[in-house]
Amino acid sequence: MADFDGAQIVGLIEELSGASRRRRQEVAHQLALVAKAHPELLLSYVDALVDALYRPEAQTRWEVLDALSAIAEENADAVVGAYDGAEASLFDDGSATVRLAAFVFLCRLGASLPERSDLVWPVLDEAIQCYHGDAEYRDMLAALIGLARGSASEETRKALADRVAFDAENGAGYIKTFSAEILQALE
Repeated sequence: MADFDGAQIVGLIEELSGASRRRRQEVAHQLALVAKAHPELLLSYVDALVDALYRPEAQTRWEVLDALSAIAEENADAVVGAYDGAEASLFDDGSATVRLAAFVFLCRLGASLPERSDLVWPVLDEAIQCYHGDAEYRDMLAALIGLARGSASEETRKALADRVAFDAENGAGYIKTFSAEILQALE
């Protein structure tokens, strides 16, 4: 990925709300790449990224959620405003990729502070129950490891342990392995 200067980023941000569905998708992908390499470059544009969570096309939303997840790793305070859009995306009926991207974002946000873990846990718990065993569930469990290793509250840690305990003991394959790893991270 080539480095982007400020003017190029401004141009991409402007196109994120443009009329072309295809261009919004391309721009969101480029912004996700920028965020992964240099999340600090997008801090001034978080509001525009949050706004893009309400675009109709799934790819724009999952790419923006990926960008917000990268920013959350560096500065979770900056992306708290994305919670509502991420929650809506977590239950997107049309795209497992959007759901997974929202789940990862919410796990990273929740890992940042105990209070945030309490905020995100109820919707994460609901998603775990809804998507248990779905194709994206393996990656969801991997994201939960990050939550378990983060700054989750004692209440969230206990609830997470309770949620995965059965699978850690009685599950099979990756579900058992990841669930046991989550429990170990919570110790």
